[in-house]
Amino acid sequence: MSTATTPDLVTVVIATYNMGHYLPQAVQSVLNQTYSHVEVQIIDDGSKDSTPDVTAQLCQDPRVRVYRQENAGQTKAKNAGIARARGEYIAFLDADDDWLPDKLAKQLPLFKDRPQVGVVYSDCLCMDDKGASLPKDPTVMYRGRISGRLLIENFVCFPSAVVRRKCLDELGAFDETYAMGIDYELWLRLSAKYEFDYLTEPTVRYRIWGGQMSKDYRRRYEQAIKIMQSFLDANPGVVDGATVRQAWAHTYTGRGNATLWRGSDWSAAIADYFKALKIQPFYYPAWRSLLRSFVTHRAP
Repeated sequence: MSTATTPDLVTVVIATYNMGHYLPQAVQSVLNQTYSHVEVQIIDDGSKDSTPDVTAQLCQDPRVRVYRQENAGQTKAKNAGIARARGEYIAFLDADDDWLPDKLAKQLPLFKDRPQVGVVYSDCLCMDDKGASLPKDPTVMYRGRISGRLLIENFVCFPSAVVRRKCLDELGAFDETYAMGIDYELWLRLSAKYEFDYLTEPTVRYRIWGGQMSKDYRRRYEQAIKIMQSFLDANPGVVDGATVRQAWAHTYTGRGNATLWRGSDWSAAIADYFKALKIQPFYYPAWRSLLRSFVTHRAP
């Protein structure tokens, strides 16, 4: 138990697979935090690259612990890290991202004397595969009970989030029936009972590159639709009907755009635009995308 002189321990879970070239930078960004009472749980999900040699060096720091498992996917790897966590708070960092030095020092005070707050997140910076900065518009973020806004769009940057350990003990960790969108499922589930808060300033650098799982837009939307429906079934009445309709219209319009712009599948895109309009007939983004599709299949 924490005392007045002992700061709360933060466990940072880093699940990694074949990211030996990025991993040292990610871990060092945690160890260099101005808030130093941290432990790092690295879960090597059966990497076949230099990761074992890299982690052997990293665990020379007593704050770093390494667990290697047979390849089982990111969901089980992250849950393995949570299961081994000793901290009062749990934060997540993917091996190809890194934190800014004062991230934890700025986020943790938002939990103080506020037991209703389960998650604190922030905006992020973007970088390419070499670490060079990429342009990014500011993210519109929300605090408090955010289930409705979150159902429309996942604006919680995963590597920026710090979670109160009690929330995961009570409501569970990542749902292992999903391979993608696992953070979205968790945020929705937590949002039904706990408040979220945020910092407007970035606390993390998020890497955008060709090897990311999030590039698989078809599977990402398929999983997101299942996650949304599962949340609504499990939490009737938490989100009002108008917001639910807007969320579905937004999702089908987004999938239609991705299908058209990335997959050049006009007929499938049109079907999604009509799904959105059937749910919410005056949804302007769907009308705009539908009409634009007759002119060009290129992204704006």
